[in-house]
Amino acid sequence: MSNSTRKNVVVVGGGSGGATLARILSKSLDASKYSLVLVDARDSLVLTPATIRLPVANPDGLEDSVFIPLKDIFINGNGTFRQGTVVAIDPRVGDSAVVLDNGDRVPYDVLTLSPGSTWYGSFDFSGDIKARWAEDRKNVKNAQNVVIVGAGAVGIELSGEIKSEYPHKSVTIVQGGSSVLNDAYPAKYRKALQDAMAAKKITFVRNEYIDDLQVQSDGQVKTRSGKGIKADLVIPAYGPKPNTGFITQSLGSDVLSPNKYVKVQPTFQLVNHPNIFVIGDAVDNTEQKQAAKAAAHAAVVGGNIIALLEGKALNPYKGSAEMIAITLGKEGGQGYLGVLWGIILGNWVVKSMKAKTLLVPRMRAMYGQS
Repeated sequence: MSNSTRKNVVVVGGGSGGATLARILSKSLDASKYSLVLVDARDSLVLTPATIRLPVANPDGLEDSVFIPLKDIFINGNGTFRQGTVVAIDPRVGDSAVVLDNGDRVPYDVLTLSPGSTWYGSFDFSGDIKARWAEDRKNVKNAQNVVIVGAGAVGIELSGEIKSEYPHKSVTIVQGGSSVLNDAYPAKYRKALQDAMAAKKITFVRNEYIDDLQVQSDGQVKTRSGKGIKADLVIPAYGPKPNTGFITQSLGSDVLSPNKYVKVQPTFQLVNHPNIFVIGDAVDNTEQKQAAKAAAHAAVVGGNIIALLEGKALNPYKGSAEMIAITLGKEGGQGYLGVLWGIILGNWVVKSMKAKTLLVPRMRAMYGQS
């Protein structure tokens, strides 16, 4: 345990899960008994659902609205933000701490890890994101034939954004499977998405892989099978990988599943470290990795941290139905609610719910911002 008269509650990761948890704890923790610290390499929360438009366009100053300073997310100022990259966890009883890349130690009595995922290209949020988006916008504007690799939610939404801004450009999505998305969603919804893509003249190439993103001298990108696809811009939209390397290096390989996600109890605690919780994309479960799911984890862990500190019983996470709204530009998209018989939400619903604003006003309000 830490030597402070107050116990230290530390949250690592300022994405949707970590920022939501820090905000919850800033309201529920007694500041006279507990010190709350949020640690992240970035200085701002990035509202990731809204970033899908920014590699293509920056309407009405959208770019500035997707960042929320992490120092501002605490309620009544009850919490401290510490900028730095966590490179190690020292779980020794009596001296437990996370270690930053500059060598500093941040002591903890209760620790929550929300490290998120590692993305590629336009959705790698490290470094100078705004400069990368500006370069992306220039590349998209200058291209006539755009190929997107990956038909998950990100690839589909990006294709829609390009078609919405530049209707006459050729946009092709290449997918290794036979359909868009994955089997977490029913065939009827995946077909509805493919039909909506076809209506926007987005070409879908299935059962093909692109290993080399470089456009060849003949103006094509080649698939693994040798098929040529006309392209002057290739954008990777691969699925992300869990950012869990520092966790296994510190706590041992047995904390991770074979696919590198963190194994947790139903309370989100690590099996052999009851004072360490893990939430968000890094968790090994069958849920889809979404910002909304990370926030739902945070709500459970917020209560469980208080219970742990007070010696009370912790509550298990019971999961949630799969829900998604995939936009195809500003004009609409297709949504799915995994309740009852499985409800598909049509174009006008997704347009009014998400496509126009990309949820920015709603998300900013969640963190106390106008």
